[in-house]
Amino acid sequence: MSTSSLRLRAIGVALAVSLLGACDLAPKDARPTLPPVEAYKEIGDWAMAQPGGGLPQDHWWHVFHDASLDKLEEQATQANQDIQVAMARFDEARADARVAQADYYPTVNATGSATRNHLSASVADPARNRTFKQYETGFDLNYEIDLWGRVRNEVRAGKFRADASGDDLAAVELRIQAELAIDYFVLGGYDLEQNILDDTVRNYQKFLDLTQARVQVGYARKADVSTAQAQLEGARTQATEMRLKRANLEHAIAILTGAPPSNLSLPARPLDIEPPPIAVNIPSALLERRPDIAAAEDRVAAANADIGVARAAYFPTLNLTALFGVESAAAGQLFNAPSEAWSFGPTALLNIFDGGRRKAGTAKARAGHAEAVAAYRQTVLNAFGEVEDNLSSLNRLREEAQTQHAAVVAAAESTRHATDLYAGGLQSNFNVVEAQNIELAARLTDADIKTRRMTSSVLLIKALGGGWQRDGQGLGSVDR
Repeated sequence: MSTSSLRLRAIGVALAVSLLGACDLAPKDARPTLPPVEAYKEIGDWAMAQPGGGLPQDHWWHVFHDASLDKLEEQATQANQDIQVAMARFDEARADARVAQADYYPTVNATGSATRNHLSASVADPARNRTFKQYETGFDLNYEIDLWGRVRNEVRAGKFRADASGDDLAAVELRIQAELAIDYFVLGGYDLEQNILDDTVRNYQKFLDLTQARVQVGYARKADVSTAQAQLEGARTQATEMRLKRANLEHAIAILTGAPPSNLSLPARPLDIEPPPIAVNIPSALLERRPDIAAAEDRVAAANADIGVARAAYFPTLNLTALFGVESAAAGQLFNAPSEAWSFGPTALLNIFDGGRRKAGTAKARAGHAEAVAAYRQTVLNAFGEVEDNLSSLNRLREEAQTQHAAVVAAAESTRHATDLYAGGLQSNFNVVEAQNIELAARLTDADIKTRRMTSSVLLIKALGGGWQRDGQGLGSVDR
């Protein structure tokens, strides 16, 4: 067997022994404990999702069956710049994980030098030829034997941080998609209110014409005309303000889709739909359905691995080094057999005193883990709170929609009666104006409730994690 084969075999045996004897100084990883939540307090009449059921995977907005919304959501997912930023951060985290992974393997460098040297004549027993040339070339290998798990824990921490970054990307996508859906339904609510205000302007104009006609025949006072005129102009102001709000919201929708505001014009589509049925997952399933919870859990695991890295600093570092090359005083003899030079063997380093650096590093790692655990628990609590809030909102707003619809019917009937009596000279214009104001407020409140019901349904879907589902590996998984 050749000398080179023996060397390679020795290196392989040393690596195998190091891996077999390695240990892990990180604490045992586990999901932080939480107070048990068996059911949602505000569930009401909402249906519970069957195993494997719930919202559509990925494209959760399809539950609204709106082709215009589908198109906008697809544009936002592809072109929104906040999503692009999150995607770039995800790529950075994956690259960092691969950097840490490189320490699993030895570092091999090719070296070469050509120098001219001159030695001092003042040293003891100086050489006869103090000026000489030296030529060297070869390869050197360095490998850290991971006895204490430092490398493995750094790789594990990098992997979990990459997973967390992937979950962050999913959370940003969900946030942008939900924000777009909310803006879309609010825009429909504005269109509905615009119709109400435009109808009101027309009705107020008719009432002004009626009042002017009554003044001409002496059945009303000129002050009645001023009151009707003021009411009409106020309604026109509200209608113009609504157009301004709609334009600004349309601009915001364009930016969410990654387009300049001048490139997007959405036709008026007054809101006229009911919130879709949404199957609500049990509380324990929420931990697997929200990307922000998954990201927080991954960061707990990464912080746990950081403790192992910090604790490994207390133990000696063992490196395996090898050098093979040639050196000669003459370039022409560099690759001759006598010029061969090599070395192989382990080196160890144990720090005796560092002024408390390692102790502080371990304390920092433990504090980082405690911070990550608290952040995870707060994220879960916030998630439960968002679900409860939106379940409660949808339950109460459904009741409000029923009572407010009855209020609109009653207010419209009151206005009709008051106008008929005023036209017949049996009632003053004050009664008509009061009835009209009540009716307008009732109609606008009714439209607002419709909008809030739709936005609350979007927020409930977002609180439930949208169509995201943890796949067991995460978006940021790094293959070894």
